[in-house]
Amino acid sequence: MTDYPLEIAISRNAEGWPDELDAVAETAVREALKQSGAKVRGAAEISILLTDDAEQQVLNREWRGKDAPTNVLSFPQIEPFDPVVGILGDIILARETLEREAVEQGTSFEHHFTHLIVHGFLHILGYDHIEDDEALEMEGLETQILASLGIPDPYAED
Repeated sequence: MTDYPLEIAISRNAEGWPDELDAVAETAVREALKQSGAKVRGAAEISILLTDDAEQQVLNREWRGKDAPTNVLSFPQIEPFDPVVGILGDIILARETLEREAVEQGTSFEHHFTHLIVHGFLHILGYDHIEDDEALEMEGLETQILASLGIPDPYAED
């Protein structure tokens, strides 16, 4: 039994996603939950879908009006910063985009994957980065969470 009664459902709609990423995603979500200060108030579930660029592009076009694949999409089902309970939402990642970005950023696929899981989960909890002050808060928390997982700051200047 964990300190945080949160069910994490991971599914794949595309090939090429290593099975080891399930444990990585679980660890990232639980650490993000812990460090965010959000409290689980009952049975709660988050869904993570590992897909490809083609499906992600359709979702991005349908829900955000952007006809291009993107690395991560988050679909919260709770009000921002409410007690964490029930179906929290969905995080969807696109494999080809993650692979390409990891190479461009000079980081490992696993580190980039972990970063985007944390990023997506913080969106589920109500964090955003539209305004500069929101971005500073969210990126600071992401950096703190990733550091606790042994992952370098993805926002650091080279």
